Amino acid sequence: MKNKKIPWWVPQIGEEGRRLAEEVLDGGYLNDGEFTARFEKKIADLLGCKHAVAVTSGTAAIFLSLKGLGVGPGDEVIVPDATFIATANAVDLCGAKPVLVDINPDNLTIDAPAIIRAITSKTKAIVPVHVTGRGADMEAILKIAKEHNLFVVEDAAEALMSKHKGKYLGTWGQAGCFSFSPFKIIGTGQGGMIVTDDDKLEISLRELKDQGRPKKGTGGDDIHRVIGYNFKLTNLQAAVGLGQLSQLEFRIKKIKETYRQYLENLNPNTVSLFKFNITEGELPLWIDGWTDRRNELCEYLSSKNIDYRKFWFPIHTQNPYKLSDDSFLNSSKMLPQSFWLPSAFTLSKEDVLAVCGHINDFFRK
Repeated sequence: MKNKKIPWWVPQIGEEGRRLAEEVLDGGYLNDGEFTARFEKKIADLLGCKHAVAVTSGTAAIFLSLKGLGVGPGDEVIVPDATFIATANAVDLCGAKPVLVDINPDNLTIDAPAIIRAITSKTKAIVPVHVTGRGADMEAILKIAKEHNLFVVEDAAEALMSKHKGKYLGTWGQAGCFSFSPFKIIGTGQGGMIVTDDDKLEISLRELKDQGRPKKGTGGDDIHRVIGYNFKLTNLQAAVGLGQLSQLEFRIKKIKETYRQYLENLNPNTVSLFKFNITEGELPLWIDGWTDRRNELCEYLSSKNIDYRKFWFPIHTQNPYKLSDDSFLNSSKMLPQSFWLPSAFTLSKEDVLAVCGHINDFFRK
């Protein structure tokens, strides 16, 4: 079909997700309950960690993790300049100061030497971000954290089921934070998950997400041990997530196949793809690349009815966190050239070949 629409992403609920959601609706209890607990256990089992705590979003997951570790006013938390602004906002929500640092231009993840330069007497934690499923240099980050007595809270919002050196991302630090927003491998509309092996942190997280209650209550004569909030994931959302987990194997296989297709069919003199170590378990959430002609190329793809998504602006250029470009040479150069290619589970091989063909044609012309 001429000029068939090729989407960047299409959320897929799936039949099992619909069935389980109907089961929740039929039961009448939509709030955090049995299905949420099942979803937590399933994620913990998949990642091989002791605890998983379901919350309302990836942002809430980072905030609660930092809060549970004692981060608060007067503290500083190191955050990469290349991430969705929610990472920095979660630090601000604690009352702490996000300290932005530059990135590694090869994979867009936080630069370890830049972390060292940013550490002060007020630094309490580091939040590495695993961009598009590519692992940050966790060995170096953990070494720095140990030397300076810092917490590590991983922003693994884009990295569910992706591994770094054989170990799942999100399971390296004191806590790992995942997102289930609509553009993720598992999407519940909104939602998040914190994973940890720390028994005390898990107790604190459950209190913090549920008004300070150590266990579920009635909303009446409950014990509130500490100050807490309302960041619960509902049974309805969890049911949708559980249903999609039944398709997880297919989704992992599909995105790997799509990545390989782009590698094989894009002319290397056109878009430079960011690399994934598929053989060691690194998993793309989406396929991304860069070119100094990004904006021209994106306009051309739009004219061919092909969707894409441009990368975030560097956080230091956003009004709430405005800083000079001087300390952010890599993010200032790379992010305006980077974009995500169509990566939906619904793409056919012909769709990917068409995208590659149009990109190759654009540069040939």
